[in-house]
Order: sequence, then structure tokens, then C-alpha cells
Amino acid sequence: MNNPQLDKHGALQHLLSTEGLPVPILRDILDRTASFVNVAAGSEIKKVPLLHGKSVFNLFFESSTRTRTTFEIAAKRLSADVVNLNIGSSSTSKGETLLDTVDNLCAMHADMFVVRHSSSGAAHLIAQHVAPEVHVINAGDGRHAHPTQALLDMFTIRHYKKEFHNLRVAIVGDILHSRVARSQIHALTTLGVPEVRVIAPKTLLPSHVEKLGVQVYHDMLPGLRDVDVVMMLRLQNERMQGALLPSAQEYFKYYGLTQERLALAKEDAIVMHPGPMNRGVEIDSSVADGPHSVILPQVTFGIAVRMAVMSMLAGNT
Repeated sequence: MNNPQLDKHGALQHLLSTEGLPVPILRDILDRTASFVNVAAGSEIKKVPLLHGKSVFNLFFESSTRTRTTFEIAAKRLSADVVNLNIGSSSTSKGETLLDTVDNLCAMHADMFVVRHSSSGAAHLIAQHVAPEVHVINAGDGRHAHPTQALLDMFTIRHYKKEFHNLRVAIVGDILHSRVARSQIHALTTLGVPEVRVIAPKTLLPSHVEKLGVQVYHDMLPGLRDVDVVMMLRLQNERMQGALLPSAQEYFKYYGLTQERLALAKEDAIVMHPGPMNRGVEIDSSVADGPHSVILPQVTFGIAVRMAVMSMLAGNT
């Protein structure tokens, strides 16, 4: 079956999901990210000209600060022209369809779209619609996928743990509503992590989640025992329908990451969070700011991984 993310030669054409991406593509992105870390960290090399003359349009139909900003910084460090669309006052708010908006922007010589949308599949729809020389990056669509977040998480894990084949990883929290969790699971299993655990109350787990190749835990204590990586997730209150939890305080009581619970993990375990972070709900401040936390390096690596993806797409034009 054809992969809509790859061209006929197997090169990356769009980045829509980590699902279905071959291992060589994933490793290529991580290797390129390593080469961009110094640029992203603000070394003497402030810019590289890989996207010089290219126009990158940020189409964010959902609010975002961290993701949109890191994509903008990444594109500018690659010397691209960046256009941020104010969706609230755009033509779509006046009744124009998503694809009509894309067509108009393509007529303005857009080379790349970075798309965040509340509807699952929006980025796929745009990718199927645009000309072959135009590239689409999914910056989060509904509950479906957030591939660049998963990729920066994979790079963070590789940076601190070096290899994937000997790790035990726990993903904790609102798996049901999290596009990040789905992308993380696909990336982790593809890269050869032998044991991926999900820890959550039953109300926050998708049906048949074990079919994704994960071990399911409803209790933090056995779930965190001897893990190398703890990936915390935000409660997606804006996507919840009905009362899935008694209260935030009750959630923290059973599923919040505290120093005592973290002590069950391996001594050199790292703690990650895609943000935004709710202190006292998913994670205690002493853990978020503690020696095991790599949450801020994740943000730094996020710029580099987005530079890597954009550079790969620009090389396939």
C-alpha cells in the first residue's frame, strides 16, 4: 500500500504521522536533528540557507504557543520566508473552505504548509490536494497525530539514553485524547523499544489500546517500576465530554508524578512532558524542576527536529 508521506522513490514528501514511517526515515530525521542542535541552541552559526527563497505558511486553526513558535524559529533559521496566518480573521471564518484557502495560498507560491487543526485528518486532506512540489507538515490534528512532538521526544530519549533497544518506557495520563501519545507509541515501537507501558485510569484509555503493542497499567506503582523513561501527558480537558474524572485533585492523588513514585523507576530515569504542563495535576513541581527532568531540553530539541524535517522536505522538491 502506498504511503502518502513518501514519494515514489521512498523519500519524505510530507510529515503527517509517525505511523508507517520506515526506520531509515526516522533515524535520518534524528541524525539530522543532531546536526541542527548547535544552530538551534544559538551557536555562532545563526542561520543556514537550506530554505532560502522558500515560503513556509503556518496554518494554525487551534491555539498554540510552543509548537507554532518553534516552527517559526526553525523555518527562519533555515532562511525561509515565514507567514503566520491569523485564522480568527481569515477567510475560513467567513465561510471559505479549508481547501479553497489552501488553493489561494498556493497561488501565492507557498512551498510548505505547517498545519494544526482540531479535525483529525486535516493535514492528510491538504497533502492529497496540493501539487507534488508543495509539502505539508502535521503540527497536530484532532486526537490523531502530532509527529514532530513525538520525533523530538525520540531525539530526547536518544540524546540521554543513546539506544532504544534496551529501554522500558512508561507513558502516563490522558492517552484517550492525546495525539502525542499515539505518535509516541508508533515511534517507540518502530524504533525497537521492547517494552512500552501506558498508565491511566480506564476512562482515559482508548478501547483495545493493547493492539498498539503496549502493556496496560491502571496503577502507577507497578507501572513505573524499573522504567528508564517516564513520559507524562497533560489532561486534555478541552476534549473531554462528560465527567471522566472526579476532580484534578483526585487525579493527582492516583496518577500525579511525585518524588515517591519516581523513586520506583530506575535511578537514572528521565522525566519528559510535551507541555503545557499542569503542576499539581500531572506532575509535582519538585519532579518537574528536579534532576531527572529533561522537559526544557525537549523544547530546545523541538526547534532542531523541526529544522531537520523541513530540510528533508526541501531537499525533495
